Amino acid sequence: MTDLVFDAVSVRYGGRRGLTAVDRVGLTVSSGQVVGLVGESGSGKSTLARAAVGLSPVSAGRVLLGGVDVRKLRRRPPLQMVFQDPYSSLDPRMSIGESITEAIPRGVFSGRAARREEVARLLELVNLDPGRAGHLPGRLSGGQRQRVALARALAGRPEVLIADEITSALDVSVQGAVLNLVRDVQRRLGLSMLFISHNLAVIRYLSDIVAVMYLGRIVEVGPAEQVLTDPQHPYTRDLLAAAPSAHTSLFDTRADGATADAEPADPHHPPAGCRYHTRCPVGPLVRADREICLQVDPTEDAAHRRHSAACHFSEDESRRLTIPGGASTP
Repeated sequence: MTDLVFDAVSVRYGGRRGLTAVDRVGLTVSSGQVVGLVGESGSGKSTLARAAVGLSPVSAGRVLLGGVDVRKLRRRPPLQMVFQDPYSSLDPRMSIGESITEAIPRGVFSGRAARREEVARLLELVNLDPGRAGHLPGRLSGGQRQRVALARALAGRPEVLIADEITSALDVSVQGAVLNLVRDVQRRLGLSMLFISHNLAVIRYLSDIVAVMYLGRIVEVGPAEQVLTDPQHPYTRDLLAAAPSAHTSLFDTRADGATADAEPADPHHPPAGCRYHTRCPVGPLVRADREICLQVDPTEDAAHRRHSAACHFSEDESRRLTIPGGASTP
């Protein structure tokens, strides 16, 4: 198995004056681990995933798979992606068996019979009847199509799997079954996985590591339980406050008078210093003495802080919060 490493990756559209959707992101998906990437819409999560599989241009930095730049791999890399919309990820004119067969690397199986057996095995792996191999996608439900999309990704024999909001387009009643399937397949095959979601409950359920993304940058990363019970960045705390849970009031820092629910800054013209300072409930909006947030980028020395938090005052603020599952702090 190999690690997937985003090494100072940037993705820019429209030239130097265009939009930088991903800005110098460093993130590692270690062998056999599930890294959950969370953030609101427009934060750059999907763009980062698409950059890994070559669907978005890498303007700077490198995406490494086993230490090799994925752009230099001659054969199809052991990296596959499952997309958000199960209705558009499959060709409606191809049977699901044909779609899965198309993804099997050349030379792995010789003869139609062997490929049919592999398709049947993959369908069984995702809990679908192999007899459906001749069906068109239009005869399947959304959850069944997403299972087929997962089987097709697995047909490529990946070592790393990227799942981009794969349950958000499904009915709530189906989401749990698909998540259980993903977790079971990941453990059985020992896959490394980058799992993207805006749903913190899903991230907690599946992930070993959580990375939080805001306006093109990673602002916090660490072990899942630590990040979700002892968040160091105010944006992470605001995401937890916005999520419906019994702990919402413990994280609700909006009483400080800041506009945490305001619109994010313009991604075409991100603010200087900390990119979150225009919404931050503990920053210069409510603390005039914290001018450093307006001037100095906290991502520069984030590695020296707990969870690599991109916040100048992460330690000060975490000390005064009561964290669910942890002890009260003054």
